[in-house]
Amino acid sequence: MPPITLTTDFGNRDWFVGTMKGVILGINPAATVIDLTHEVPAGDIRAGAFSLAAAYGYFPRGTIHVAIIDPGVGSPRPAVAIKTANFTFVGPDNGVMSWALARETIRTRHRLENTRYFLPAISRTFHGRDVFAPVAAHLSCGTAIHRLGSRVDHHLRLEFPEPVVTGNRIQGEILHADVFGNLFTNINEAILQAQGWPAWSVHARGQKLCDGGLFYAQVPKGQPIALICSTGWIEIAINQGSAGASFQLHPGDPVAIQQAG
Repeated sequence: MPPITLTTDFGNRDWFVGTMKGVILGINPAATVIDLTHEVPAGDIRAGAFSLAAAYGYFPRGTIHVAIIDPGVGSPRPAVAIKTANFTFVGPDNGVMSWALARETIRTRHRLENTRYFLPAISRTFHGRDVFAPVAAHLSCGTAIHRLGSRVDHHLRLEFPEPVVTGNRIQGEILHADVFGNLFTNINEAILQAQGWPAWSVHARGQKLCDGGLFYAQVPKGQPIALICSTGWIEIAINQGSAGASFQLHPGDPVAIQQAG
């Protein structure tokens, strides 16, 4: 029986997440439900896409990933279930699943239309409870994806900001800031290694921020360093501090990696 993960911007203060879990367990009492995160900034589809893409592949094959960052809830925006060679994704078709899907081989996509797999009453403000949670629960029980609704040939793709290599410089941007204040860029290990630079540094706002290294404690406490993080992206950090607060950089801000020496 496949586990179900939940990625939302609901937070943990209110009853929203717990209610979704109650709906899932009411349909499938044996379900395993895992909180990927509920702390995506409210309505931030790009942040949700990053979180899902960073984590989804570490779950067992067959896992059902539910992603709900849904500022269009209650509107005519479509909702979909997408089956890939390894996983099933359920959520609004607004791009929140697209960065994860870009790494997958897609088998089929279906609109969520068959109300048999929803709750009897559907609100205009809480499709997480009324649509997405019950659909995920039914899928975990073995319901075939084609029963959910009509097949579609595409899904909305959120544009990914690709880095640009020019000479001895890679121009990129901040994608995400984690709870520690570490800043994840859109420049990955493969792009950096392809340059073959023996040493490199990170720059923003016309100044050098730090040199590249291997681990946080390579520099003294309070000092900055850039390194390849656990998800393969270049991360800007401060040893036992917050790079986001110190450098006042945020998702969307430009940064660059430059050959050192």
